[in-house]
This record gives sequence, structure tokens and C-alpha cells, in this order.
Amino acid sequence: MKTRLLALNLFALLAFVHSSAQQVYDVKECIKTGLDRNYSLLITRNSEEVAKNNYTLGNAGYLPTIDLNGRHSGTLNDVRTNLGDTSSTISRGIHNTTSAGSVSLGLTIFDGFSVSTTYRKLGEMKKLGELNTQLAIENLVADIVAAYYNYIQQVRLLENLRYAVSLSKERLRIDEDRYLLGSSSKLQVLQSRVYLNADSSRLSKQYETVHAARIRLNELMAIENLDGQFTTVDSNIVVSQQLLYEKLLEETLARNTSLQIATSGKAISEYDYRLARSRSYPYLTASSGYNYNFNTFSSGSNRNQQTNGLSYGVTLGFNIFDGLNQRRTLKNSAIDLQNKELRYQEIEQGVKADLITIYSAYSNFLRLIELEKQNLQTATENLTIAMERYKLGVLSGIDLREVQKSLLDARESLLTVQYQTKLAEISLNLISGRIMDYYR
Repeated sequence: MKTRLLALNLFALLAFVHSSAQQVYDVKECIKTGLDRNYSLLITRNSEEVAKNNYTLGNAGYLPTIDLNGRHSGTLNDVRTNLGDTSSTISRGIHNTTSAGSVSLGLTIFDGFSVSTTYRKLGEMKKLGELNTQLAIENLVADIVAAYYNYIQQVRLLENLRYAVSLSKERLRIDEDRYLLGSSSKLQVLQSRVYLNADSSRLSKQYETVHAARIRLNELMAIENLDGQFTTVDSNIVVSQQLLYEKLLEETLARNTSLQIATSGKAISEYDYRLARSRSYPYLTASSGYNYNFNTFSSGSNRNQQTNGLSYGVTLGFNIFDGLNQRRTLKNSAIDLQNKELRYQEIEQGVKADLITIYSAYSNFLRLIELEKQNLQTATENLTIAMERYKLGVLSGIDLREVQKSLLDARESLLTVQYQTKLAEISLNLISGRIMDYYR
């Protein structure tokens, strides 16, 4: 007996140490961890950094280009010269060398406004990169919040099934006591055991569901140990009842990230159209440089020659005919611009439709929550009365099972409706650009 008590105390101590070592999360901590470590988000941020690096004056063509080059070459020849008197001279190993170096500078003075247009386009592409990162962040936050409350829901369902098992155990105990006293049949005991086994089986399956929900949340947060244990600060799903459609619609049209990305896409297409038009203008470029040449000769009257000096030039050009490619490019750019406008209208219509649909579901779920709470209260009272009547032997086992099932179904229905309402709330905040409120 002492050995058994010692083992139980040791098990309890280990369980306490294990539970105390678990990470404790609230929704803000989950979001913070995900924003710092999620791999998909890190990739998107790297793409944004590339767009930032491209937004420079030099990449647009504002700055001049400077090139420095040097070259050394030589020749080694044998020369045979035939003279008019039929005699000939032969020179062997004539070695001449040339050394050259230059510094050149080029500058575009005017190129049909393409330089300034390109710079503005690069700025818009930088903004688009930021918007893509913002969209990725918002989607990640929505996924983390949904996974966080899904884990809470699954844990609550697990507790509900544990309660079901405890009820079935109590019923089995009552039936076994009655059977020993001779006031109940063996059939009743066996039926109670069947109900207990069925509830225990559902409980075992729910453990796996909770396990999967925990792994999913760890995956979104990019936790190294995906199977790591944690506990949540929240134990219930609390939904907001303060969302108003008119306010959501106003914020959606002003802040929705998908709409902002579509607007940025239109702006980029406008710049592409202007770049195509810039080819209709003349272009003016300037160049300058410093050149140095040094030649050596192994034959002849000169031993070496040195040349150095400045060079400069201005080029004015105009494309007269390019096979109608400029006209084709302009038409395609105009079509692309029209498509971006249509795309914006399509996204706007889709966002409005999603807002109406989700808000309707959200409002209906709020009403269902109140109904499910009433059902749960009634089912709880019914079970209390039914258990007393069953102990007195005035209620059949089948009727008790139905009352128990009604209570468990009422609890499960309430949890399901609360989670569905939370998902609708998350979606509405995502559409309206308020999803980061969960992080504040």
C-alpha cells in the first residue's frame, strides 16, 4: 500500500511539473509568435524587400552611368617584303603592343518622360509589395485566431464528452447496485455498459481531434515542436455583438486590402500605358569620356605613340517606323488598363457580396446563440429531474439516455454556434480591414 501511494504521489508530481512547463497562450501571443516566425509570411516579406530595393533613382534611369575599362593587346609577326628588283627582306619577331584605357559617362536627358514614369511605377510596385505583405499578415492573423478558437472549441467538446462518460459511469453504477439488490435485470446492466463504451469511444476520437487542432495552431505559429503542449488563457468563445453593417461597409470600401491591391494594379497599368506612349517622343542623350592609348612598335621609325584626351557627344533621335510595334503595344496597354478597371469592379462586387452574406449569417448566429443557451438550461434541468426519477426507478433506461443525449447535444450545439459566430466575426473584421484589432 505504501509503495502504491508513493507511485501515485510521484505520478501527480510529474503531472504537475509537466503542466507547469507548458506554454500559456492568449490570442495576442499566438498572433505575435506567428507574425515573427511563420514561413510563408517571411517569404512574402522578402518579396516586399525586393520591391523596396528596386525603387531607386538609378533603376529608373535618372542617374548617369560611368564605365571604366582597360585593354592591352599585342601582335607578334614575321614580315617578308618583296622589292621591285626581285630582292626581298624578311623581318622576324616584330612585336607591336597597344595599351588603352577609358572612362565614359552616359546620361539620358530626355526619353519621352519614360524615366519619370518608370520611377513612379517603381514606387507603385513598392506600395504593391507592402500591400501584398499586409494581405498575407491579415490572412495569417485570421487563420491563427480561427485556429485558436477552434482549439478552445475542441477542448470544450472534449470536456462535454468527459461529462458524458461520467454520466454513463454513474448510470452503470446505479444499475449494478440495483442488480445486486435484485431490483434490476442483467440486461439493464449490459445496456448501460454499452452506452458507457460508446461514450468512451467518442471521447477517444475527440482526443485525436484536439491533438490535430493543437498541431494546426503550432504549425501556423511555426513552432519547431509541432506536437508541443500548451494551454490557452481563454476557456470560452466570446463573440462580439457590436458589429454594424453600415459601419463595416464604409470601412470595407476604404480599408479592404484586396481593393487597395486592385487599385495599385490599375495605377501600374496606367504607367505601362504612359511608357508605351513615351516611345512616340524623340530622345536626347549625352555622353563624355576620357581616352588613353599607348602603342609600341619594334620596327619602323617610331618606337611608341601615346594618345590621350577627352571625347563628348550629344545624340538626338526619333523612331520613325518600328514595324507598327509601338501601335500594337499601345493597344495592348489600353486593353490591360481596361481589364484592371474591370478587375477592380469585380473584386469590389465580390467583397460587397461576401460582406452581405457573412453579416447575414453573423446576425442569425447571434440569435441562435440565445436559443441554444435556453435549450441548454432546459436540458440541464431535465437531466437533474431525470436522474432523480431514474434512481427511484420510475424512469426507464431508454428515457434517461434520451435526456442525457439531449443535454450533450445542447452543449455541443451551443459550442458549434458560438464557433461559427466567431468565424463570421473574424471574416467580417478581415473584409473590413479590422483584423489587426485582435492584436491590439
